[in-house]
Amino acid sequence: MPVFERHVFVCTNQRPCDSPRGCCDPEGRRALQSLFKAALARRGLKGSVRANAAGCLDQCEHGPTVVVYPEGVWYGGVTAHDVEEIVESHVIGGVPVARLRLPDGCVNTKSCEHRVARVDVETDSVTP
Repeated sequence: MPVFERHVFVCTNQRPCDSPRGCCDPEGRRALQSLFKAALARRGLKGSVRANAAGCLDQCEHGPTVVVYPEGVWYGGVTAHDVEEIVESHVIGGVPVARLRLPDGCVNTKSCEHRVARVDVETDSVTP
């Protein structure tokens, strides 16, 4: 099997609807991942680009999250209407969609201004 040119990881994590951190897949239907798979298949990219369901990508405060590798471009607040644009502009054209990109300072850091402070109920300590 040939190596995939790109992987599109789509967060499908579920949290309770009242979670202050939000939830990427509230219905648990993996609808966003299915839309990516269909868009890639329509363009004949099945086999060279893979749309994977991912567990929590720990970017919950940014809404439904998608990350495209090998570039490591993180997108937040992705909706069904954004799928075609990401596939056309980034996956096919190589140009990330600027309006959906998460700032570098928000990815894999506890200091992101969007993070909700969490209280550890056992120690009563607050962490970002």
